[in-house]
Amino acid sequence: MNETVLKLTNVSKEYKKVKAVDNVNMTIQKGDIYGLIGKNGAGKTTLIRMITSLCHQTQGEIEIFGQTSVRGVGQARARIGCVIEMPAFYPNLTATANLEYYQRVKGIPNKKRVSEVLELVDLANTGKKRYKNFSLGMKQRLGIALAILNNPDFIILDEPINGLDPQGIVEIRELILKLNKEHNMTVMISSHLLAELSLIATRYGIIHEGKLVKEITHEQLEKECKNSLSIQVDDVSYAATIIETHLHTNQYKIINENEIRMYDYIDQAAKVNMQLVKNDVHVFNISKIGESLEDYFISLISGGSVHV
Repeated sequence: MNETVLKLTNVSKEYKKVKAVDNVNMTIQKGDIYGLIGKNGAGKTTLIRMITSLCHQTQGEIEIFGQTSVRGVGQARARIGCVIEMPAFYPNLTATANLEYYQRVKGIPNKKRVSEVLELVDLANTGKKRYKNFSLGMKQRLGIALAILNNPDFIILDEPINGLDPQGIVEIRELILKLNKEHNMTVMISSHLLAELSLIATRYGIIHEGKLVKEITHEQLEKECKNSLSIQVDDVSYAATIIETHLHTNQYKIINENEIRMYDYIDQAAKVNMQLVKNDVHVFNISKIGESLEDYFISLISGGSVHV
């Protein structure tokens, strides 16, 4: 049975009678890379701030590593590392000096830990270069180095790829995968870029106007967005036989008495149509269907209302 790292039950946060987070239920299991997806202002950062105790929920329960009491949750938070916005680093200090400062503040005894995390985030060779001269990608990686300085079991990254160039995005992506796979860290990432998170996330929570619209696994998301050929015919059973015998594929699904969806030959609609017609199947319509990840996200939150 998987260990539950984080569980939120009916969690809300109100500011002056306006709910920034509204009755959210969420579960993150050990080993997940959990993508929290939402537009700017959807409530992502407020949710993260409650999880990390930077603000307190108006109502609901936050469970961390099985702990629900105030004392237990406080102790469990010691197993969390996080980057919320840009950490406060000293501009005139090097990467090493900045982390050594935070190592003393956090009371981390392992003298080798700073060099270990700098190696992990590929900043070991920055030498005397000062933080103020770092690129945005380097600054983001140093922020992650700070988040993992205490060797946490669970890390939370708020918009870690925001503003990065393509190379910087690839570097952060590879780093997150390394921390998850090689160092056994459960990861939660907030972002408004579903397509980018789809390259690494194992599960997603989609948040809109403070509400968690949907939780979905990577496999379920792929299935929801899978492209196919929608074929409208007069006889689906006979059409299925022709597909198997003449197109030599069983990658199809009978949707109803008049529609078949094929998951093969997606870009060869003319060939499929020709085989069916040649074998006396009446084809009323044949078209490629399927949603991009962005389309899927927009369909859930379109018009300011929720569609699940």
